[in-house]
Amino acid sequence: MALDIATIDPTDQPTLDAAYRIAAMVEARESPDLPPLCRRRFEAPLRHPMPGIDTRWSVARLDGVPVGWFRVNLHLLDNTENASIELAVDPAYRRRGVGRALFAHARRLLREAGCKRVVGSAVTPLPDEPAGATPVGREFPGAAFAAALGARPALVDVRRRLDVTALDRDRLAALRVGARSAAAGYRTVRWHGHPPTEHLADLAYLEGRLLADAPLGDLEWEPERMDAERIQGMERALDARGVRRYSVAAVHGESGRLVAWSVLSLAANTTRHAWQQITIVDPAHRGRRLGLLCKAENLEHTLTYEPELNAVDTYNAAANSHMIAINEQLGFRPVAGSTEWQSTI
Repeated sequence: MALDIATIDPTDQPTLDAAYRIAAMVEARESPDLPPLCRRRFEAPLRHPMPGIDTRWSVARLDGVPVGWFRVNLHLLDNTENASIELAVDPAYRRRGVGRALFAHARRLLREAGCKRVVGSAVTPLPDEPAGATPVGREFPGAAFAAALGARPALVDVRRRLDVTALDRDRLAALRVGARSAAAGYRTVRWHGHPPTEHLADLAYLEGRLLADAPLGDLEWEPERMDAERIQGMERALDARGVRRYSVAAVHGESGRLVAWSVLSLAANTTRHAWQQITIVDPAHRGRRLGLLCKAENLEHTLTYEPELNAVDTYNAAANSHMIAINEQLGFRPVAGSTEWQSTI
């Protein structure tokens, strides 16, 4: 059988259809509790990449039939020696060398681009999960594949879920009251979609701190250089993906600076599931429960617009004890593990 790997043509809709079908099938097997993969969000990076990202996407065909694909992101503004990768193989065509051929092709492409490292994530068991606790039939092919290629596990994450249908609204209100009391001298602002122009510089500062403050394990990844223009470019890319965003931020009354920020997002194809995205507090303003305040108020804010919402998921590094403690106060509980694998190329 002949295996051919070629760049995906953005106008080749049948190939994009096949790539989406493979991606949706893989995600449904590995994360069956998540909603179906959003088609709009899946395809948008091909035409609307994030600012400073060069996305390269190729498909593998076996005797002319699409059986797998990879997508690599080259970083042009920072972390220029790093790349990130997604790779998927139709389960019906696994163990035929398709994945290895795709990765070899991607590695050659990345070497030619001057990259030294590539990072990809894979679903894994929860940390310290007892033997036999994984549901029968649950497999972790991505992790096995990464290990077989010689990649090393660099950062362990945990996905936690908040069951909104079981949310104790009185307890949530009490958490907000307690956090507001601790945050005397600060006020909150909220928005749906694009952030107010007057806060862009402060949001860029906070976004740029994210990788400096969050635990990165053994990942060789530097903080990103953010400015207002880059934030606006990210917003446009999210618009192209159809992502609905809800934000609450805290403003320091004395200085007028926005010093804490939390975001919830929903994909275009769902009204029932959201992702808890960034939550960050300026180090100079920590210890005042601003993270909890922004998260709790943003949950209330989002539910005003999204009354059908019944689940919120979020990822935290397993070592991020502070953010995990805040999430668990709100009712998030562990549901799945994930690992960032890093490979030298």
